[in-house]
Amino acid sequence: MKRIPDTLLVGFLFVAFIGFMDAAYLTAKHYVGEIPPCSLASGCETVLTSPYATLGGNIPIALVGASYYLALFVGGIIYADTKNIAVLKTTAYFTTAGFVTSVILVSLQMFVIHALCLYCIASAITSTVLFILGVVILKKLKQTDSIGTMPILMR
Repeated sequence: MKRIPDTLLVGFLFVAFIGFMDAAYLTAKHYVGEIPPCSLASGCETVLTSPYATLGGNIPIALVGASYYLALFVGGIIYADTKNIAVLKTTAYFTTAGFVTSVILVSLQMFVIHALCLYCIASAITSTVLFILGVVILKKLKQTDSIGTMPILMR
């Protein structure tokens, strides 16, 4: 049976949870009409009030992020419960979408908005770590595939 190390799964779940909390916090602040404090940089207000902070002017990008992180977390939990490899692979591949989105959003902050939001950067870091963990998971699954297909005499 294909397996990934428990520590890898726990790390994945932990980082997804951190990403969810960050994005959920920004989402809540958006809906109450507050800008979260930015103690180390002053760009949060600029970024979070820019036209790039929402989709269609109504849906905060942070809500999309919270949904993304929650989907990863739930995918990890489903795999932990069922050991369904298809769920794990789908979840691991889905991290690519978060990574690409983070690259785009950080690029917008740096080159278009000319301000950085610490919460957004934290989200970019978590999505990057999840992407790396997703790649590691997929490599581990591929290794177990190749081991499983070796002739019996070579094992």
